[in-house]
Amino acid sequence: MSVTARDNRTRDHSIAPVLDALTEHRRGVRHRSFTPPGHKQGAGADPRVIATLGQDVFAADLPSLSGLDDRRMSGRILADAQALMADAVGAEHAFFSTCGSSLAVKSAMLSVAGPYDELLVARNAHKSVVSGLVLAGIEPVWVRPHWDAGYHFSHPPGPQEVAEAFARHPDAKGMVLISPTAYGTCADTRGIAEVCHQQGRPLIVDEAWGAHLPFHPRLPDGAMEAGADVGVTSVHKMGAGLEQASVFHLRGQLVDPSVLRMREELLETASPSVLIYAAIDGWRRQMAERGRELLDDALSLADGLREAVGKLAGLTPLAEELTGPGRAYDRDPLVTVIDVPGLGTSGYAVADWLRAHRQIDVALADHRRIVIQLTHADSQESVLDLTDALIELVKQRGSLPPPAEVRLPSPAGLEQEQVMLPRDAYFGPAEQVPAEDAVGRIAAETASPCPPGLPVLVPGERISRETVDYLTSGVQAGMYVPDTADQTLRTLRVVARR
Repeated sequence: MSVTARDNRTRDHSIAPVLDALTEHRRGVRHRSFTPPGHKQGAGADPRVIATLGQDVFAADLPSLSGLDDRRMSGRILADAQALMADAVGAEHAFFSTCGSSLAVKSAMLSVAGPYDELLVARNAHKSVVSGLVLAGIEPVWVRPHWDAGYHFSHPPGPQEVAEAFARHPDAKGMVLISPTAYGTCADTRGIAEVCHQQGRPLIVDEAWGAHLPFHPRLPDGAMEAGADVGVTSVHKMGAGLEQASVFHLRGQLVDPSVLRMREELLETASPSVLIYAAIDGWRRQMAERGRELLDDALSLADGLREAVGKLAGLTPLAEELTGPGRAYDRDPLVTVIDVPGLGTSGYAVADWLRAHRQIDVALADHRRIVIQLTHADSQESVLDLTDALIELVKQRGSLPPPAEVRLPSPAGLEQEQVMLPRDAYFGPAEQVPAEDAVGRIAAETASPCPPGLPVLVPGERISRETVDYLTSGVQAGMYVPDTADQTLRTLRVVARR
């Protein structure tokens, strides 16, 4: 469900319609529920479950219809909460999703393109974008990201790459951009939006890692501020939402809000979680009232963390190295990327050591770095714990396992030929073959090292030798690829020969 932010009844950011209604429901006359959920506010829950999750979780787990609101949603509780969210970020419409940004991205894609339509897609897209291509039968026009061969990074493409793609494919229905990336690097969203709008086409931004961006001037522009048409945010990543909490925002005339709502209804659950709605609603109020203050503190902590890491032998915090010509346009300073080859080990090994020995979990690890994500929830204490753990880590130099060889592909090796629609390859006849025999065959599955979940292999692409070498050696080195049929990658799923 979406609403417009122009409804003047909902401009008071001191209220939180979902949370307020939930509070009133719990304080008011007790309702006798003969609807789902079957636990009936915890009365039927196993006491052993309540001992872990708490009674309040069940008491607040209401249905939206005939629970928090009436059967017609006439109280406009969710509608008012969404309008406040739209107003807070400069959008015209907002949609809450309880199935994560993966669903929201698909909904946005299906609202601008359909079967056999072309759609520009940044090749460093999340695997949820590939799922959208498969479901809709969209033909991707891959837009080459910026590639840093020295640090082996892919960064978002720029306006020039997008303009060149539109010149080759003028009938493309729009563009899907990923910014920020899981490494905190950001695109020139404003410049790319201008290129798209010159073509009369919408820009969809997968902004899953950027829900906080509108709330502090030191952060990169959010999608709505930068002129995008649809921006998808994961409130649980850099905000204070529960897992699966996502919002997608809409502005302008290039995407019909009624069509976007229909596409959301097509994919969204019919039983959304009021708990997730309430957390989104409360986070919006928190950011509207105190976001700048809270993010000031978080940014100060991030600055201090980078300075402290920079003094540790063997660890290199990357900042300016991430931006500039041929690299990213901007970066989120709350994300600290730490290069670890100086310790003679891999990012995978560092992440494993921190978890096993210091109970520190990092946001991301790859063959040569770890990523630390700070939010407004962090404190001097949490950053000190992390810093102490890194100091101890550095002392382990020489005892950490050496990095296993990962046969990294060249930039050209990452650009595989798309020879079939992703949908046709995914749903068509397929077979499982030894990885060595998959070279030259057409992929029938996605292979996305996770996190961050960026596909190395997309259905319909001709599989290159470099891709097979990278994936198989990566798994041996500690890479996790959860979406292939054979997670060991000893075999790959390919289109069957006729």
